[in-house]
Amino acid sequence: MSTNVLSPANLSPGGDLEAYIQTINAFPVLSAEQERALAERFYYEQDLEAARELVLCHMRFVVHLARSYAGYGLPQADLIQEGNIGLMKAVRRFDPQVGVRLVSFAVHWIRAEMHEFILRNWRIVKVATTKAQRKLFFNLRSRKNKLGWLNDAETRAIAHDLGVPPATVTQMEGRLSSRDVAFDGYPDDDALESPPAPAYYLEDPTSNPVDIVVEEDTARVASTHLAEAIKTLDERSRDIVESRWLRDDKETLTALAGRYGVSAERIRQLEQNAMKKLRKHMEVAEAA
Repeated sequence: MSTNVLSPANLSPGGDLEAYIQTINAFPVLSAEQERALAERFYYEQDLEAARELVLCHMRFVVHLARSYAGYGLPQADLIQEGNIGLMKAVRRFDPQVGVRLVSFAVHWIRAEMHEFILRNWRIVKVATTKAQRKLFFNLRSRKNKLGWLNDAETRAIAHDLGVPPATVTQMEGRLSSRDVAFDGYPDDDALESPPAPAYYLEDPTSNPVDIVVEEDTARVASTHLAEAIKTLDERSRDIVESRWLRDDKETLTALAGRYGVSAERIRQLEQNAMKKLRKHMEVAEAA
């Protein structure tokens, strides 16, 4: 397949992910000599065509990495889109004189973009806020020897390998496992036929009615501030935010790009700008 037809800007994963994968797999795998020649053309001559070919011929590697994050419940198309951004950043910074292959250099940049996307969007309540927790978030599942809870020996071994306290491993394991267990039951359960959810058997001696009221009030105020903040956005930005995050049937960047007749990257930029405005508005509202 000729690389003169498509470019990273207009080749992006959309509704038909399999077609996208077939397309990028048609691009050739570069030999070390071919890769070095293209990298030198871009590094020394700023040849954008060479950079474009480097990106296109390595997009299959982004798909490979994105599949390793399938367990986080986020759209593969979005993960691939973020990974492609990391790949382009890597190509821009790649020095062919270092003596390593581009794929070895790019893996850091690709994973970094995917990690940031996952941490921003995997759960409304963040599960990884410190450096140690971030390390655990992306390593704990692969380090576990079996399904179920870790025993003390496994916990200490993982803590030693990752350089974190054992208590941090236990805490993160609880956070990750809680995603898969419905302690409070499911909304469509028949109250008369279904057994009570585990939460109904638990007693929390530290529960304080005052704290519960304060938390509920805080959540209500935050929800009100968010609704007010969304109203300050222009119609297109509001539709993008709602379509991407506030509706049950969420839309991809590519789908919104087709609706508005712009690139998926432009939709991503509009989304980021809208999110910044929302955060700023809510910070001002909370400080008032």
